[in-house]
Amino acid sequence: MNLFLHGIESSIYLGDSIYESEKGIKYNVVLTNPPFGTKGANQAPERPDFMVRTSNKQLNFVQHLVTILKPGGRAAIVLPDNCLFAGEANRIFEYLFKDCNVHTLLRLPNGTFSPYSPGVKANVLFFTKGKSTENIWIYDARTGVPGITKKDRPLTPKHFEDFENCFGPDPNAFSSIAQDYRENISKNTKRFKKYSIDEIKKRNYNLDIVLTEKQDLDKIEYDEPEILLNSIKDSEMKIIEQIDKILEIITDGDC
Repeated sequence: MNLFLHGIESSIYLGDSIYESEKGIKYNVVLTNPPFGTKGANQAPERPDFMVRTSNKQLNFVQHLVTILKPGGRAAIVLPDNCLFAGEANRIFEYLFKDCNVHTLLRLPNGTFSPYSPGVKANVLFFTKGKSTENIWIYDARTGVPGITKKDRPLTPKHFEDFENCFGPDPNAFSSIAQDYRENISKNTKRFKKYSIDEIKKRNYNLDIVLTEKQDLDKIEYDEPEILLNSIKDSEMKIIEQIDKILEIITDGDC
């Protein structure tokens, strides 16, 4: 709908990106915010092009992007925090770091998806296909930053000005000039830090990294009760969804 409203010509079809076979169409750039949560089909898709079998939708979207990108193609994908460390994440990231240059991780402010999913803590992962990862740069736009709210503190482009400055002009971020640029700019901020592939391997590809303690940043700001309660509510809903999955398995006699 958005494409049509803005007069953008595009090819749109009704389907399921994860559970259907890959169509053989390759792309130069993919920007995506896959659906959060575990509702819907709980089975792992039968995809020979997926390196890891999992029922996690977001992690399957990561694998799907690697398939549909052209060599040299770029991607940016929104992922909730749990996808940085939970379940099969480490195995998927191990393959991803080999096939792609996973060069940047942006840790979004709390409440970024207010008012729709205010309790979701999320990130944006940037990578380019065809070159293995040597370093990943992480930008923390969350620690010490007041949570986003619909009325009092809405999300604005200003929240990302410093990140855009740190990211730099090179969309692939792996040229020597781009790396030098990032090295220099990181000296002036505690929010932007480089981790080598060896450091990531030692962490077993766990990308849930907190760069700084709150006291190291600017004045400490605490989230509003609305944000904290929605975060608790979101966690409780995820627990209920997992219980429903277990009950479904027991009812079907699969265990």
